[in-house]
Amino acid sequence: MTLSADFAAVLYVISAILFILALRGLSSPETSRRGNMYGMVGMAIAVGTTFLLAGLGDLAVLLVGLAIGLGGVVGALIARKIPMTDMPQLVAAFHSLVGMAAVLVALAAFYSPDAFGITGPDRIRIKAYSLVELALGAAIGAVTFSGSVIAFAKLNGNMSGSPILLPARHLLNFLLVAAVIGVTIAMVLSGGAASGGGVLIWILIVLSLIVGVTLIIPIGGADMPVVVSMLNSYSGWAAAALGFTLSNVALIITGALVGSSGAILSYIMCKGMNRSFVSVILGGFGGDAATTGGGDREQRPVKRGSSGDAAFIMKNASRVIIVPGYGLAVAQAQHVTREMADALKAEGVDVAYAIHPVAGRMPGHMNVLLAEANVPYDEVFELEDINSEFANADVAFVIGANDVTNPAARTDPQSPIAGMPILDVDKAATVLFVKRSLSPGYAGIDNDLFYQDRTMMLLSDAKKMVEDIIKAL
Repeated sequence: MTLSADFAAVLYVISAILFILALRGLSSPETSRRGNMYGMVGMAIAVGTTFLLAGLGDLAVLLVGLAIGLGGVVGALIARKIPMTDMPQLVAAFHSLVGMAAVLVALAAFYSPDAFGITGPDRIRIKAYSLVELALGAAIGAVTFSGSVIAFAKLNGNMSGSPILLPARHLLNFLLVAAVIGVTIAMVLSGGAASGGGVLIWILIVLSLIVGVTLIIPIGGADMPVVVSMLNSYSGWAAAALGFTLSNVALIITGALVGSSGAILSYIMCKGMNRSFVSVILGGFGGDAATTGGGDREQRPVKRGSSGDAAFIMKNASRVIIVPGYGLAVAQAQHVTREMADALKAEGVDVAYAIHPVAGRMPGHMNVLLAEANVPYDEVFELEDINSEFANADVAFVIGANDVTNPAARTDPQSPIAGMPILDVDKAATVLFVKRSLSPGYAGIDNDLFYQDRTMMLLSDAKKMVEDIIKAL
């Protein structure tokens, strides 16, 4: 069975429409499940169309189809087993696979150009514009692969989340990018592998792999959500570039959608942190704090409390704002937190949740966790919608959200996070802060909020502390 080109084009357009609907659905928690469904159906149509377009009579095509099926099974198993705490590194790992796929497709087209229909009249030299597309796909794919591997290592704890500042890193990155551009020009002039330019694409890939490492290593933990979003954008542009080489409309549209949406999300997150996109990509922030945070400052006096103290304070409050962070994800405390909120509401307490745009380790991490615990959407507010409410709140209950609540962003011009919008929890009448210890956050910066008079530290595992609070309530 082989599809006609015209019918395949119609199916590709349908899949593209479904991808657009998927992005629209993912813009809101209420419609995100439907958006995911649109995306899955669209991808199934795109993959199936490509498979049928090649025909079922070729053994190689059948083997590819088998590989697709096995890949789907593996993906489903991983999705079912992976805990929500590991979702950021899973996303980074999947981005690396997309990048490597782009590199492999570029190599296949480079060494077998006639099979892809990208050779000139002499059937030897590759068309110049096709070489540019191949170079872009290979370079962006290689940067995505190595950058995603570094991001995975940082998120998974295999590498320190603190910035690793290379000497003269900006000059090094500039020279590497210039070299990539130079090799691309040489590739275009060479005409391809059959014309003596076979080694050039390997030089391009190696240089791009190094660029991915040097770009991501200096970026600190506080910027990791932006890195994940940025790498998502890179993978899309790599796919779009190779879509032109493959003459695949669905790949072009899908790549452009992923690339543009990832770039827009990165911009929104940078704006939320009061950082320019370029400054984050060129090294992030938190470098100095990574070596100075914590340490002696843990010896400063703090006010410590118990679950009974927290229960008494919140039960007698009129308004409580819960601020979830990565500590909630690590402890898998989203369900007990919702139970605590339900118990407070039964006592007549007004409860709301405040979400910082970069809380957790990936965009929307906290929103997903709260949705998993069936927290009502109308109780969850973004920073700009709820920040002014902290001054009127009796209690701000912070559960593992460290860097995004640090008042040093407002009060210390020398702080590496100076100017970053934070949740103004310190303006609440009482701050209850659940944390395992007084250690600095992922950005390596000590939090002055721990030591303020109105703050009570609840030093414990988040899930156990909240369970004890529920019992005391």
